[in-house]
Amino acid sequence: MKKTSISLFMAFICILALLTGCNQAETEQETVKENIKSTETNSTAIENTGTENIATGSTDAENAKTEITENTETVTVASLKGPTSMGLAALMDKAERKETNIPYEFIMETSADTLLPMVLKGEADIALVPANVAGVLYNKTLAMDVESDIVVIDINTLGVLYLITGNDNISNMKDLEGKTICLTGKGTTPDYVLHYLLTENQVENVTLEYKSEATEVAAILQENPEAVGLLPQPFATAACMQNEALAEVIDLNKEWEALQGEAGSSLVTGVTIARKSFVQEHSGLVKQFMQEHKESIEYVNGNPKEAASLVVKAGIVEKKAIAEKAIPSCNLTYMDGEDMKQALSGYLEVLYNQNPDSVGGALPLDEFYYE
Repeated sequence: MKKTSISLFMAFICILALLTGCNQAETEQETVKENIKSTETNSTAIENTGTENIATGSTDAENAKTEITENTETVTVASLKGPTSMGLAALMDKAERKETNIPYEFIMETSADTLLPMVLKGEADIALVPANVAGVLYNKTLAMDVESDIVVIDINTLGVLYLITGNDNISNMKDLEGKTICLTGKGTTPDYVLHYLLTENQVENVTLEYKSEATEVAAILQENPEAVGLLPQPFATAACMQNEALAEVIDLNKEWEALQGEAGSSLVTGVTIARKSFVQEHSGLVKQFMQEHKESIEYVNGNPKEAASLVVKAGIVEKKAIAEKAIPSCNLTYMDGEDMKQALSGYLEVLYNQNPDSVGGALPLDEFYYE
């Protein structure tokens, strides 16, 4: 497989660009008291038993495996620790047990600073990244006329942001009038999403108190349950499990859907990207991965108890109880094609309208969306 090289200067530009628009759960800090822990352990589950030819669309199962069986190199899949990697847990376990036709290598990082250069240098064939960061990468490679232009092949996670408090008087956005909200990352997507929802709900008198880490927000909530904090999963679940006085009172994903309606965009947390050259040269492998990714997400959603063990095994979350309870709130999903384009393009447009730099300075062209 062709690996595209790129200058260290390019990687440095993209890392700086990330700092202006990094996404919620995937780029949170390495630790939370009961939560995420660093590891590079491989994991996954369930065998793909379908007979459809996902490489060509025919029903000949043997033809579907032609490119795959001839492939002798490893397909490297990189991801950030957090909800998007949870959706990969079943596939990781399956690959570890050598029950997939593709020889996968899974790499998980705690920071996009190390993951993004891997994509740009061709060291990762497929990567799961924050939605807006995909736009940043696309625009940067496009501007540099780099061969490895980025394409999005699927959406893997919708909204993972929750407002947490022990204040019984808060149950909707309008109840936030006059309140102080603690959150991380001024000028990041959680900040943009919250501003958008407050503005659209005509909530004007709100104080936003920014913290450097999610653990700081969690600590404030533990000390004062009447405070209000914005946390991503699985941090939100961990905070509530540590203090029974706390609850997830507002799901920002539902608030977004209420504003956008069925024909609108979605609140997108994570997407799966690939280098254009890789997709063009290995379309069969890409479609095979997409099918197995879909099955993995469906397994995790449908079997949270069993999947929680795989999530812990992979080192994404430290404790099984937290993983099991967090999975239903992580909005793990699989979306591709036109549905993906509608959901993602509308989301990026909302971010762009607030700050063009959050998506790399321009809305991606149609070629950004893999069909």
